[in-house]
Amino acid sequence: MTRQVAPSILAADFSRLREQVKEVVAAGARVIHVDIMDGHFVPPLSMGPDAVEALRDLDVILDVHLMIEAPERQVEAFAKAGAHHITIHAEATPHVHGTLQHIREHGCRAGLAFCPSTPPAMLREVEVDIALCMTVNPGWGGQSFIPSSPDKVQRMRGLLGDGPDLEVDGGIDRETAGPCADAGATLFVAGSAVFGAADPGEAFREIARAAGCG
Repeated sequence: MTRQVAPSILAADFSRLREQVKEVVAAGARVIHVDIMDGHFVPPLSMGPDAVEALRDLDVILDVHLMIEAPERQVEAFAKAGAHHITIHAEATPHVHGTLQHIREHGCRAGLAFCPSTPPAMLREVEVDIALCMTVNPGWGGQSFIPSSPDKVQRMRGLLGDGPDLEVDGGIDRETAGPCADAGATLFVAGSAVFGAADPGEAFREIARAAGCG
C-alpha cells in the first residue's frame, strides 16, 4: 500500500491558500486534506464546498473530511465541487451504510472516521475505502497526539485487512508519523506541522520521510 502525507488546509493561511497548496504540491504532496466543520458535530465552523471547488483544478486528490451532522445531506454538494474522497463520522449519522453507498454512487472513495473514544467495531459491518482514526479529539488544529493512538490504528488495520487505506488525523508530525506507519496507517493528515512551519515544503518532506512514503 502506498503511503501519502495529506497536508490539511485548515492550518493554511487562507489569504494565500492556493500559493501554500502549490508549495506543498511542489514538495511532493499528492493528497490535500479538507476539514469541513458545521458548528454542531464539532463546535468550530469552517469552510464549505467552495473551498474544494477552489482547488479542483490543481493536480491533487482532494480528501474531504466531513465533521458534520447528517453528512448524507451534503455528499452530493462536495462530490460536485470536486472531492475525490469523502469521509463521514461513525458518530454523525444513523445511516452510515447508506451514506457510504451514496458517496460511491457519486464517484468518490468512501471513508469512515472514528473519534478517539469510539470503538472501531463498526468496520466489521460496512465496506470502506478509507478508515480514519482520529488521533486527537476532532474540531481544532494544533492539539497534542493521543499516545495510545498507534494501538487503535493497529486494531483498525486488523479489522480492515490489507486493502483499504487507514488514515490518521491529529498531531501528526515527524515524531508521530513513524509509529502510526508501523501500526498500519497509510494516509497521514498533517496541518499545523506543515503549514505552521517556516518552510511548509520541507516540513512536508520531513513527515513523509518519517512515515516511509515514496
